[in-house]
Amino acid sequence: MSVDETAHHTISSYFIGPKAENLDDFQANINVILEELRNRRLAFYGDDEKFITDEIRNSPRFVEITRNFGNAVRTAAKLLGEHSVPFWSPRYEGHMCTDMTMSSLLGYFMTMIYNPNNVAVEASPFTTVAELQAGQQLCKLFGYNLSTERQQRDGTPVAWGHITCDGTVANLESIWVARNLKFYPLALFQAMKEDELSFIADTFKVTTCIGEEKLFQKLSVWELLNLRSETILGLADALYDQFGITSTFLEGVLDRYNIQTAGKEALEKYFGIDKPIKYFHAKTRHYSWPKGGAIAGLGSGNMHGIELDLDGHIDLADLEVELERCLQERQPVYTVVAVMGSTEEGAVDRLSEIIKIRRKFQAKGLSFLVHADAAWGGYFATMLPREFVDPTLGMPIELVPGAPRKADGFVPSLTLKKGTMVDMLALREADSITVDPHKAGYIPYPAGSLVYRDGRMRFLVTWTSPYLSQGSAENIGVYGVEGSKPGAAAMSTWLSNKTIGLDPDGYGRLLGEAAFTSARLSAHYAAMHIDEECSDYFICIPFNRLSTEIAGHETLSDEVNKEREQIRRIMFQTNREISGDSDSMDKLRELGSDLNINAFSLNWRYEDGTLNTDIEEANYFMKRIVDRLSITTTATNPASIPLYLTSTLFTPELYGKCAQEFMKRLQVDVCKQDLFVIRNVVMSPFPTDANFISELMQKFQEVAREEVEICRSRNKRGAYEVEFVMAGTETLFLDFQPSFHRATQRQQIILEASLDSQAWAKYQRHRFAHSDKQFFLKSNDVVDIQGLVEQTVASAMPKFQATFWFEAEGKRQTESCEVILRRVVKTLPLNSANRDESYPKLYTPFYLYGTQNQKHISHMLLRAPNAVLSARNVDLSDNLTAIINAGIYYGLILTLTNVREACVQPFPKNNEQVSKQSNFFFKKGQVFDVKIWSDPKSTGEGPGLLDKLIRPIASGTMTLKDDVYVDVESLNKDPFEEKQTLIPWEKELEKIEAVLNGKYESPPP
Repeated sequence: MSVDETAHHTISSYFIGPKAENLDDFQANINVILEELRNRRLAFYGDDEKFITDEIRNSPRFVEITRNFGNAVRTAAKLLGEHSVPFWSPRYEGHMCTDMTMSSLLGYFMTMIYNPNNVAVEASPFTTVAELQAGQQLCKLFGYNLSTERQQRDGTPVAWGHITCDGTVANLESIWVARNLKFYPLALFQAMKEDELSFIADTFKVTTCIGEEKLFQKLSVWELLNLRSETILGLADALYDQFGITSTFLEGVLDRYNIQTAGKEALEKYFGIDKPIKYFHAKTRHYSWPKGGAIAGLGSGNMHGIELDLDGHIDLADLEVELERCLQERQPVYTVVAVMGSTEEGAVDRLSEIIKIRRKFQAKGLSFLVHADAAWGGYFATMLPREFVDPTLGMPIELVPGAPRKADGFVPSLTLKKGTMVDMLALREADSITVDPHKAGYIPYPAGSLVYRDGRMRFLVTWTSPYLSQGSAENIGVYGVEGSKPGAAAMSTWLSNKTIGLDPDGYGRLLGEAAFTSARLSAHYAAMHIDEECSDYFICIPFNRLSTEIAGHETLSDEVNKEREQIRRIMFQTNREISGDSDSMDKLRELGSDLNINAFSLNWRYEDGTLNTDIEEANYFMKRIVDRLSITTTATNPASIPLYLTSTLFTPELYGKCAQEFMKRLQVDVCKQDLFVIRNVVMSPFPTDANFISELMQKFQEVAREEVEICRSRNKRGAYEVEFVMAGTETLFLDFQPSFHRATQRQQIILEASLDSQAWAKYQRHRFAHSDKQFFLKSNDVVDIQGLVEQTVASAMPKFQATFWFEAEGKRQTESCEVILRRVVKTLPLNSANRDESYPKLYTPFYLYGTQNQKHISHMLLRAPNAVLSARNVDLSDNLTAIINAGIYYGLILTLTNVREACVQPFPKNNEQVSKQSNFFFKKGQVFDVKIWSDPKSTGEGPGLLDKLIRPIASGTMTLKDDVYVDVESLNKDPFEEKQTLIPWEKELEKIEAVLNGKYESPPP
């Protein structure tokens, strides 16, 4: 066996395996653990008698219960296996989930059965040590100092870390620390002014942010709020060194003044702080940041989002603008967060540059913490060479010994991108780092962690000792947010880190092979649509731009397509051929995101080859693909999905210019709507074996082509059956029944029409006899509604055969008729490009049309989803009559001023819910305050149909009479959506109870 193959074989030993190849080894280790459990229990006061005797174990009742319980376990395990997501399979490329390392599972299992609680050493003597060592492992990984000798030599603080339940809690703890650190000098200042520390006021000096030595009591509030973290963390030690003030005394004095006791508002009031302190992070931050800001009392509104650049990183220019504004306006800043591997795009923020920006602003007097949210990216630091220099020294990354690492395995291993490597090296300069072992550490939930460059930070978030001093504490549970915490998570993390290794030959190699898999998938996404099997159907555009795009060439230009051809050749190379070709390896490393996440979007082509330009239709296309390649309900059979993917939305609020540029590249009209983005997270090292990736991509392309046909069908112009709501007995009006999901029905149309004389007489007779019923008209054959509208506009008065009908006494009454279209009252497209960004905030708008004696209304459909709301023969107050009659022929706009549409959206999802809601606003007999407006865009297109409503022409009231129609279904219903057959889980789980009772008979094999 070659050396090249050895590395992949080593990695293969870490996991149970996609086909349970290593299950025998795992089971053998489980048996060892259970044997040790037996030995320990037998050895503990071995002279004690058995409490569960053989007589008990052999009793009929014991045997029966044991047998039933065994059957219940088997049934539960079978159900769990059948209905769980196959994270362990290389076919799963969705979220940050995969097969876990055997060492992590064994560590968790062996500890779980002892159930230690790491809240206190008395409940976890062994796993407390394991947690402390796991924290040290992570600190060392990131380049933090663990040596007290080095601290004494050059002042570098000793780091500290611990295990949390997840990254959300770790981020919350970091917010708590930042808040307490920022206010600590204020509490000390107040205590020195008002309490027993006044005796040091005239002599105690500190160094300000800009390097001046000043008396502490002479510092301004701005200077107090901008002391550097190392200065604040050294205050307690300085007080002891200069005045002998002990930590116990200091704790007692500060208890009244610290933020934990007094609260943020009290300190802000005392010091006259009238501008909220800011927290900065990229707009695409994890939800835990605004959530943590709210919990910590900072206010989510003060967690300020910075714009993104075109590659999904925090925009450094925008960050500097905001920091400069804070400096000029004297608004303090808690922290700047660098996301080291965003969960949506795998983007690593330029931490090295953020550190430089911090130094620049500290020189001007503005200081803040830098936190690295490396929940996803932290373990990728194992891919860095162990012998590296501080990037701030300016040595080119190519000169760092051991980087980039040469591909050397059966499944090749890719290094980090060079820019990413520089920023990962800069982690050693961050004040704190969040990292989730249960993500890229391949460790079971729950296992997050938080590490501090200066371990004294942890004393800021303990309830028992809120003072700052060096020291050790075995009860690590007193630090941070959590109380009780499983020792099993700490043991799992420590053992997996220990056995695999947090270095390039351990986790680094594992993640490097996953990076190679990710890059191979990136190659497919980049070049897929130039394949002859796909080129006529869709384009696939990765979020991360190709090098020719970065150089300025258009996405579908010849220059970019030449690069796609180069990438396509790599797609068909074997792993060995790629690893032996430096050009191919270099090109693969260019592709995709910084950290093993592929984000991409697709757009479909019409049959004539033209690309769709409607973002809503592109989103619909992608959503259908993802729905087929993911679990959407509890009834979905996990085994029926050949490839698991997931998705996200690029919202205009969060992604800004980044999303707009992606829309351009996707060839859809740029707008302020969400963009659907498909994403896959690559964690498995196995898919690149043999031809597996190509097989997965063939299936993906097959699904995509099938969904293109659906999109073409729903957007195909042509003849279809059409339906209208009928209004009026003097003059007939037809209110077209639209649909957001069919091209020909994405229109709001109101027509004036007539029926043949015989049918008109029948219609009038039925109307007078059933004035409270809705009357509908449906074409007998397919008709081209757009063509009919165009003919009507041209005064051609087109005709078609139809049937009108109504429901009476539980039966549908029908009559045949000939329809003549005489005039178009309203015709407006309802495509996504024609809709508003938001629902009307000041009123609910309707079209008002009809005759001087009969007036009707139809809800203006300005945004989706929506509802058909219409009424015939509405009763309007007398003061409106003359003004309405003057403009009714061409149609007016009527608004409900006491019902604001934005407030009542979203409407119920089905008509049954509407019928059960007695308080639904649109119903018979309802009286509204209304305003009447001229229609400024009576023949125009949206969006902005209401933008020019400046002054109403009249105000009054409107009463809905008997003929009121509400339909919240047909407008929004997707005719192409497959119905899901739901399986009640309760019935499945009820089998367990039957098994325990001995009443369940398992089906024959």
